[in-house]
Amino acid sequence: MVTAVRHLGPNWYACVMGTAIVATAGVALPVHLPGLRTICTAVWLLSLALLLVLLCARALHWHHHADQARAHLLDHATAPFYGCLAMALLAVGGGALTVGRYWIGTTAAVALDAVLFTAGTAVGLAAAVVVPYLMAVRQHAEPRQATPVWLLPLVAPMVSAALGPLLVPYLPAGQPRETLLFACFAMFGLSLLATLLMLPLVFARIVTGGPLPLALTPALFLVLGPLGQSTTAVGKFADVAPGVVPAPYSQGFGVLAVLYGVPVMGFALLWLALATTHVVRARRHGMRFSMTWWAFTFPVGTCVTGAEALARHTGLVVYDWLATGLYAVLVAAWATAAVHTARGVVSGVLLAGPRPVPLVLRPATARTTSGAVR
Repeated sequence: MVTAVRHLGPNWYACVMGTAIVATAGVALPVHLPGLRTICTAVWLLSLALLLVLLCARALHWHHHADQARAHLLDHATAPFYGCLAMALLAVGGGALTVGRYWIGTTAAVALDAVLFTAGTAVGLAAAVVVPYLMAVRQHAEPRQATPVWLLPLVAPMVSAALGPLLVPYLPAGQPRETLLFACFAMFGLSLLATLLMLPLVFARIVTGGPLPLALTPALFLVLGPLGQSTTAVGKFADVAPGVVPAPYSQGFGVLAVLYGVPVMGFALLWLALATTHVVRARRHGMRFSMTWWAFTFPVGTCVTGAEALARHTGLVVYDWLATGLYAVLVAAWATAAVHTARGVVSGVLLAGPRPVPLVLRPATARTTSGAVR
């Protein structure tokens, strides 16, 4: 077991995120299918189990392979995945209140969410500061190396902003509720502005530097994360604001949910189409399964919850259909990633170290006295 976790990076928390979003997005769908809530609750329990297993495995990794853990922190391609730890904690915690409470009870669900939300928010805020700092002073990242993975630590506070309002009704009325709501709103702004600074680097790299490497192409879907999650967040603010903040501000949150969410969801659909074309191209060029395929899950799931929020606040049926269609895509992507991941774990391929690059020797050449090559 100790040897098996040597190469277990923080990117594995994407499995937890992708599983949890299947449950939380599914329970809010406008389509009421028999047994859907039970299935979603079972999926949430699976995400909770995965989180516990990964937390233990990562603890072993840090204890027995500290050299590898430090190398991950100093790698600009791996360090951003520490944002996934925060988002995994937050996603499972949010799922406790949306679906888990039907099995474990509301009291236990609130307690579990409070613990995971607090821990996830602390880790997310730390990652949003530490990872960019390390990229600047220790990793010496360059613009040509920019990928959507760089967005991960910046998106984590947005997940806190979207899931924090779930706890607002369970706090004492007055200052505690208002404080948490405005704290979530502050994290919304923090993450949004940071994303707006980073996203141009990613887009410029794609347009001017050519397509991403095949294995990294699914990471293009990560851009959907801040788009869908921010739309979800403003919808949640509008849901809980009445009675928590004064009337002008509560009405303002309702306006923001529509005036912000509609155009951002439009851009999300544009990016979804762009990312899909890149993935189709990569697949034709031989792209095989890797852990980056989990990028097809959580970001798409945030667009599902964002569309569900827009459906609530606009009353438009088109957003109901959009949420349902995107959820079908989410389930298909999750099932594909889950099956391939299970196979890779059983076979040991995904837990093995990176394969050495084969050394290719150039054919020897010789020059004549006249300078001709022969």
